[in-house]
Amino acid sequence: MTQDKPPAFDRDRLLAWMADNGVAQTTVDHPAVFRVEEGLELKAAMPGAHTKNLFLKDKKGRLWLISARQDTVIDLKRAPKVMGSDRLSFGNEGLLYETLGLTPGSVTALGLINDPDKRVTFVLDKALWDAEVVNFHPLTNTATTALERDAFRRFLALIGREPIVVDFDQLAG
Repeated sequence: MTQDKPPAFDRDRLLAWMADNGVAQTTVDHPAVFRVEEGLELKAAMPGAHTKNLFLKDKKGRLWLISARQDTVIDLKRAPKVMGSDRLSFGNEGLLYETLGLTPGSVTALGLINDPDKRVTFVLDKALWDAEVVNFHPLTNTATTALERDAFRRFLALIGREPIVVDFDQLAG
């Protein structure tokens, strides 16, 4: 990575910011998890919707973060039409770090706190928008942070983010 300065927020600063701003959360430490399939046993013990997160770039150079339930099928050929995007491909590691302060395996909606310029457009699976509890990595893949629906929506409001909510299940069917 060719990034000179570290991101504004790391895990500790994020959790402190949440506490200071009344965003209730519960964070559980665990061994590093790099893919959805690796963390299934850990997640079974944690209530709520677990997530998968895709950092993408379209052919016009716009950046996208899709957060969806871990079991949601995301059709990258159909998704651009409902997102208002063009053809999508995965964003590279340097761009991920530069915009969200994240490394591969740690991609999370909570990384949007490191994107004050809003270079990344946030797309949220309707299943997560409606979920009672959502679980995301707190900027590192060695922990999971659970947020109740109102706390997650408060987080998004505090960082000035209005997600594009997409029903990926409807899209796949």
